[in-house]
Amino acid sequence: MLVYIHVPFCRSKCGYCAFHSEVPQGDAMQRYVDALLREVALWGDRLGNVPVETVFFGGGTPSMLPARAVAVVMDRIRKAFAVDRTAEVSLEANPESVANMDYMKTLLDAGVNRLSMGFQSMNPASLRQLGRPHSVRDAIRTFELARTMGFANINLDFIWGLPDQRLKLWLEDLRAIVRLGPDHLSCYGLTIEEGTPLELAVQKGRLTLPDDGEQGKMFIYGADYLESQGYLQYEISNFARMGFQCRHNMGYWEGADYLGMGPAAVSTLQGRRWTNPCALDEYAATVDAGTIGHDAETLTLMERVQELVMLRLRTTRGLRVKAYRELTGRDFIRDNKSLIHALHRNQLVRIRNGYLSLTRNGLLVSNAILERFFSEMETVLGDSRPVSAKEPEVLGNGSGPGSASGQGDGQGSDRERGRGNDRGSGQENRLSGPEQKEGSTAAPEHGQGGGSH
Repeated sequence: MLVYIHVPFCRSKCGYCAFHSEVPQGDAMQRYVDALLREVALWGDRLGNVPVETVFFGGGTPSMLPARAVAVVMDRIRKAFAVDRTAEVSLEANPESVANMDYMKTLLDAGVNRLSMGFQSMNPASLRQLGRPHSVRDAIRTFELARTMGFANINLDFIWGLPDQRLKLWLEDLRAIVRLGPDHLSCYGLTIEEGTPLELAVQKGRLTLPDDGEQGKMFIYGADYLESQGYLQYEISNFARMGFQCRHNMGYWEGADYLGMGPAAVSTLQGRRWTNPCALDEYAATVDAGTIGHDAETLTLMERVQELVMLRLRTTRGLRVKAYRELTGRDFIRDNKSLIHALHRNQLVRIRNGYLSLTRNGLLVSNAILERFFSEMETVLGDSRPVSAKEPEVLGNGSGPGSASGQGDGQGSDRERGRGNDRGSGQENRLSGPEQKEGSTAAPEHGQGGGSH
């Protein structure tokens, strides 16, 4: 099982962000930690000593938590679950909020072994447009400090397709990034989310986005450059040096069960999905009442098949066609024969060793491809009744959430539960939520989703 901890606090709201977060007021941080610890204990009692392979602190800005609080939460998680001694434990951070030797040492002592920092851009003007609180110099110093302190696995988040950005500027960003030498890079196309200040600025003409053709070049040539520098693209938005793929994200894309804890966190266990309340007071009350997860919904066969195809086709490895047969009893290639032949003729898909995957040009227009596949599935499968109405025993009943995740990730994706990309349009295609932050599963503020960054 994967564990996701959503930390809903930010120092300030970035102009492009639609995910649930708030500036903490009064004793909100302490009330959050107390409620989170109670939720961890509650799920430990319900699920028993279940094995945990990865833990991901996402948000929001998890590095706003005192390092000691992170350590206390990790201790509670280890008491509640059987956390593997080699578990990947990631924490998202803004460069300015983690730039402290004592803070980093406490994280390392707590077992955090992977740091994911939101650089977003190496261009000062772009950082200002995005409302980021750090400078380029701050970000570089924090990265160097993290290396000095002993973090051997560091991801950096970046956004391309920014206002007034062109291919040349994006490649300059990438060259500067590669010189730093991170182990993993998450590079997301900018999404204009409904209701954000960025959307308003674009609508009023104060900011101009690069056109579709320019964004397509950023995706294709940016990926080519990163691979030439030893960063292998293993998913639409993710690149890693050999051996540094994010195990937590890979778990999402491969359909592993995940438990999301904290306000707005999304969970999927044994084919049932639920989202925690977003408001801190409501979340805490639900935990105290023991009803967290009681509103879980059983995923229909159609939902499970669509997520299987969407999430696997996010990855460069692609969809194992036997997995489709195991879920549906049908042959994926035969069900989609004419569409697959057309995509293959246009060099948008490849079939190799039992896997169907999108080429890089296919990833660029994955929105349109997924929509076609989904349309075929609805025709072929038709029946979207739940696979089983029986409650999974691991969730229990009575005192458990049985009657009852990305993001968005989505945790869903990040997300999370994933998001398909149509890089030609610079927009995200989401089955369950908006562009997620690396690794996270939380609901956005505008609607309900399955992921965060």
